[in-house]
Amino acid sequence: MNTTTTAANKAVVEAALAAVITDRDLEAIPAYFAPGLTQHSTRIAPGIEGLHDFVSNELDDVTYEPARILAEGDLVVTHGVYRSQTAPDLVAFELWRLADGKIVEHWDALQPEPATTVSGRTMVDGQTEVTGPQASAANSALVQRFVQRVLVEGDTSELTDYFDNGRYAQHNPQIGDDLSGLGEALTALAAQGVAMTYTHVHNTVAEGQFVFIQAQGHFGDQATAFYDLFRVEDNKIAEHWDVVFPITDSSPHGNELF
Repeated sequence: MNTTTTAANKAVVEAALAAVITDRDLEAIPAYFAPGLTQHSTRIAPGIEGLHDFVSNELDDVTYEPARILAEGDLVVTHGVYRSQTAPDLVAFELWRLADGKIVEHWDALQPEPATTVSGRTMVDGQTEVTGPQASAANSALVQRFVQRVLVEGDTSELTDYFDNGRYAQHNPQIGDDLSGLGEALTALAAQGVAMTYTHVHNTVAEGQFVFIQAQGHFGDQATAFYDLFRVEDNKIAEHWDVVFPITDSSPHGNELF
């Protein structure tokens, strides 16, 4: 991993969020976003013009509260909360692709932040600082193997291999801690005739102990985007955050969600 490029790309995204989203500085948009910006968000119309209109018209009382940021290659992931006085607070995972120091592509997935969760954790609390960059590749391989074999292929025979005695901290609001909490949630869903399936992984971003996965699949009959963040500790998955976002045909542009 080129740490200089990674740090520079993260700095661009952080500065863009601060200037454009927090400060509403419309004149700053060209400094951070390329003219040919490709937009995948279902909230924002295409290009620089769409971003300009979104910031001008949709963010009157919205503030952004960052939680964590990680990067690999030309991709940066941000995790935070968009807070509003007039609408539900939204937990967001956003994926940004950069080229020549500017943002050229943007994806996002958002989920209302609940007042309570099964585990008692919030959707964004927990460790934030990136540590152990030398372990990025190994951690990425571990999580990708877990996602492919367990979540995509549905093979749970080696599920316990990925966790320390079945223990991990869970931030999904409907699932408790540890594999026991996951099992209880899946059993409850099955009783309702609902299955959660992953079909394809689109992007993986790993830095230090954090590994982010952008995937799609189904939650019951609903086509769904899954944005998952894992924290790895001593070669085991130790913590998990996610946003589960329904895929619909509604879009202000012709780009696919992925």
